[in-house]
Amino acid sequence: MARPFRQQIDEGILDRAAALFARRGFAKTSLQDVADAVGLSKAGLLHHFPSKDALHEAVLAQAEAKARGVLDEVGPLPFGEARDRRAVDVVLDVALAHPGLVALMLAPVLQADADPGAGKGASGAALAAFGVDLETSDPERLVRVLGALGALAVLSLAAHHEGQTTAWRAHVAATCFDALGHRRPGAERPSSDQVEA
Repeated sequence: MARPFRQQIDEGILDRAAALFARRGFAKTSLQDVADAVGLSKAGLLHHFPSKDALHEAVLAQAEAKARGVLDEVGPLPFGEARDRRAVDVVLDVALAHPGLVALMLAPVLQADADPGAGKGASGAALAAFGVDLETSDPERLVRVLGALGALAVLSLAAHHEGQTTAWRAHVAATCFDALGHRRPGAERPSSDQVEA
């Protein structure tokens, strides 16, 4: 078996650290917590990142880079169903490849007690991919986008946990698209017997 490259190791460290920062916050996450999560000693972790602050800066930089990549992918498309579909696909691909980073990116909009600075720019970019703003968007559209992103975050993490990232991908995308209020190709309309809650 080939040994992973340093970049792959660093990306794995960043992703696990991002997940811890998203869940516990920067102040409550120690270098030892991150080292334990990635299977390194604290000294081994410091070989990759010289301090907790350096690790945090690298995590935020990677989250920002992934968010910019999402915007670059969907930016040329006009707002609407096609852009929403593409945004779901792109964000989902990032989530399945980097679940910790996506947890960090979405924490400011999905967790009331998230660190205020953690992934704030990246979460804004995720919302911008769908053309919404927390302050000014139509409430229904905002709720639909937050619902889709929440479903995406939870389901992509569950897919990782269950080892089902490939098998669940299409179902996660369909769930997010449904949350956005778009009818999937081939989807049946709800029967008139169904009552809205």
